Amino acid sequence: MYYIQPHYHGISRTTDDYVRMAQAGVVAVAEPSFWAGFDRRHPETFLDYFRQISEFEPTRAAIYGIQHYCWIAVNPKESENLELSREVLKAIPDFLARPTVVGIGEIGLNKNTAHELTIFRQQMEMAIQHRQLVLIHTPHLGDKKKGTQITLDLLRELRADPERVWIDHVEEHTIKPVLDAGYWAGMTLYPQTKMSPRRAADMLELYGSERLLVNSAADWGPSSPFTLQECAMEYQQRGHTPQELLEVFHNNPARFMGQNPKFDIQPIRLAS
Repeated sequence: MYYIQPHYHGISRTTDDYVRMAQAGVVAVAEPSFWAGFDRRHPETFLDYFRQISEFEPTRAAIYGIQHYCWIAVNPKESENLELSREVLKAIPDFLARPTVVGIGEIGLNKNTAHELTIFRQQMEMAIQHRQLVLIHTPHLGDKKKGTQITLDLLRELRADPERVWIDHVEEHTIKPVLDAGYWAGMTLYPQTKMSPRRAADMLELYGSERLLVNSAADWGPSSPFTLQECAMEYQQRGHTPQELLEVFHNNPARFMGQNPKFDIQPIRLAS
């Protein structure tokens, strides 16, 4: 079984995780820009971070046969500081041409504030202007439904191409409007909070596998890269075939990110 981990924060993980992921069948990861665990105060710290995930992390993953890609953006948790965010945004186009950068993300909302929406809008406009794939963060817990609706309203206003937009962190009460509007929907798995592997398997069975992405995130908090494999095992135990597993855990991320020619991993079709 082969896996693509489409939302993985390698900067917060040890090399041991790359070793174990390679042993577990992971062939590629994509690392979205995210919060550092504290609020950065200078534009240069963002630029060094972008260099780290676009230059250094690919070399660390490649040692173990894993292709590493990344997304560049100001994360919603750090977009409250408008002056800082706008300085960082000026530098983002320079990174988009780098060979491992597949798009702009993760952008979106954290607490549904006016400042977050301002920077979200500016980054969406940049993505549309530069014809980039987009990864969107939706709020957690009680703000999720409202934030998802604000997101859908903004995308509709900007006439974003749904095929090129991935709305992440969907749950049972937000997945349907995302899929109904034609966007890709992502389920981010955690061992303790948010979306569990079993709940994700339930949603895959309820909504089918088309335009659904499953990922482990694996960030600074209690998390694991291997919730992805736990979900695949749960899905398999429910009677789904090896090809059905490949469609969800390898081919779907290959199809979505493959819209950027820099992501050159092709979908797999098992011999019948």
